Amino acid sequence: MQVGKVKSLLTRRVVIPAIVAGSALSLCAYEVVKPGSAVMAAPAYTSAAAPLDDNSVGALLSLDQAMETLAARVTPAVVNVTVTSKVNAQQQAGDDEDGQEGQQQMPPMFGPGSPFGQFMPGQRQQGPAIEHGLGSGVIISPDGYIVTNNHVIDGAIDIHVTMSNREVYSAKLIGADPLTDLAVIKIDGKNLPSVPWGDSSKLRPGQLVLAFGNPLGFRFTVTRGIISALNRPNPSGSDRHKPGQFIQTDAAINQGNSGGALVDARGELIGINTFIISPTGSFAGMGFAIPEQIVQNTVNTLIRDGKVNHGVMGVTIADVTPDNAKFFQMNKAVGALVSDVASDSPGSKAGLKTGDVITAFNGKEVSDAGELQAEVSQKQAGDTIQLGVARDGKTLNIPVTLAPLDGKGEHEVAQNGPGKGRWGMSLGSLTPDVRNQLQLPQNVQGAVIQDVRSGSPADNAGLQSGDVIVSVNRKPTTSASDAADALKGVPSGQDALVLVWSQGGNSFRVLHPSNG
Repeated sequence: MQVGKVKSLLTRRVVIPAIVAGSALSLCAYEVVKPGSAVMAAPAYTSAAAPLDDNSVGALLSLDQAMETLAARVTPAVVNVTVTSKVNAQQQAGDDEDGQEGQQQMPPMFGPGSPFGQFMPGQRQQGPAIEHGLGSGVIISPDGYIVTNNHVIDGAIDIHVTMSNREVYSAKLIGADPLTDLAVIKIDGKNLPSVPWGDSSKLRPGQLVLAFGNPLGFRFTVTRGIISALNRPNPSGSDRHKPGQFIQTDAAINQGNSGGALVDARGELIGINTFIISPTGSFAGMGFAIPEQIVQNTVNTLIRDGKVNHGVMGVTIADVTPDNAKFFQMNKAVGALVSDVASDSPGSKAGLKTGDVITAFNGKEVSDAGELQAEVSQKQAGDTIQLGVARDGKTLNIPVTLAPLDGKGEHEVAQNGPGKGRWGMSLGSLTPDVRNQLQLPQNVQGAVIQDVRSGSPADNAGLQSGDVIVSVNRKPTTSASDAADALKGVPSGQDALVLVWSQGGNSFRVLHPSNG
């Protein structure tokens, strides 16, 4: 959090009580000066109505008691994490330059490089700086292992943990994983309170949850809400390789809640609070947590190895949608659609092709691209996975041996979302000058989009000037005339499927013909 915002928040905390105090003084003065006759004339009143009896509100009282029991059980295992971090010049620049996208802004709630970090005022300096911040953590074992977010401890040179009973421990970093934004720290202790693991695969929207943490410096806070949605995709525009599958909740989460616990009604850890979506940087009803399935696997690996050696296939994947399913002979809009395969990658070596639909992972059905991305991210480099693949109406079983994440740019990227003629765009050839201007790889061939008419099928599909049409209806296009002829050949009233190179990767788009 910027210093100015902290000062503003503190000011508001002071102003509101001051207004109330001023009003109280005015009332007292009025009582002193009004005549005694007025006091004598004050009307009598009857006593207030009796409270509802326990039988009438027994269910609510039982719920209160259950929530109190749950909060009392979990709170001792939730800790305040105080970090002293060294921030270099690049990270400081990131504080000011991190993407601001209006209502779609999704800041982490603490950490160097975050525009909404919960930092103490007066710490920023020129050059390398020392900053102090507050976050949250959850004790997961009686001997002192604690899970938190990577962005809480990123760059830490000193970590301290405060328990709910005010005991303070020095903590050491066991391991961190930037890809999943998880970290494990440890304190020395025995018989410490801890939270048992739950099972996030069994969660359902509407289920009651409690969120624990230290929002805005107010330690050991608990909020109540429900699971609003499951399997939310990765919202990070800065790194599309990060897995999604986030739990969305309306339990209040604010800056400083990062690393805190999201628990179910049994007090089981089902997620780690990580970020919010808000136009202001404060809680707006949408908080997100990393699901237990990702957390527990990552934590176990960090405790064992100190790091996670993620494996990747080297493909770009997207959801199969009702719009594009028919182009891949899919009866249902399920699976992960391969829109690009990196050359010399594990996926390429295994025989995966653009246009394949991955329908199964190690014998388990794949519902969408986010699910497959999360599953693959939990595997280690060198592991061999078994994929069920639908290709041109046929089902194939393809084994893929994963490569390290830090290999030759081989990552799984799950994409979110979705004469100008009848399609509303003009095309041009990829001349050497255009290729250089767009910084296109040599293996990208096709037709460059020069202009898109507003409200046209191309515009509605999200196409933009500078995008390159690589294929039409799954047939490669090597030039502007190829692409134009292919689009002209689409029967009137039918959709067209185009494979588009845009912003460093391929994606499929469906063009719906205009009614006009």
